[in-house]
Amino acid sequence: MQPLQPGAQAPEFTLHNQNDEAISLANLRGKRVLVYFYPKAMTPGCTVQACSLRDTKAELEALNTVVLGISPDPVKRLTKFIERDNLNFDLLSDEDHAVADLFGVWGPKKFMGREYDGIHRLSFLIDEEGKVAHRFDKFKTKDHHDVVLNYLKEL
Repeated sequence: MQPLQPGAQAPEFTLHNQNDEAISLANLRGKRVLVYFYPKAMTPGCTVQACSLRDTKAELEALNTVVLGISPDPVKRLTKFIERDNLNFDLLSDEDHAVADLFGVWGPKKFMGREYDGIHRLSFLIDEEGKVAHRFDKFKTKDHHDVVLNYLKEL
């Protein structure tokens, strides 16, 4: 697993959101985009992370930043997650983990003594021109939003 480094061009992608609409990174040029990868919708850690981003959406927008959450969940599960937790940003379905592979976040994991391949919880700030401005890899699900906001406020 080799996650993208700051300074790299972000891979172009188009994925379907919770409404089964195609969302393309290229269509968000001119804005910063927080692309955050999470393992599975509606699990405890992923819910805490998503709800914290939901609650700070206005602050993120004031800093010209759009949030896109990406997981290997199917669109139907993303719809349930959005509805259950009143999420106010797009969640994207990457069932074949092609985009996770491009960002270098798909790889071996261990959980309760079991090894398997899955998404590693990493986030990337893509700048207005489509380059990786920063990679967030040192955070807990409950403080992810604070780590991102603090970084953006220092720019």
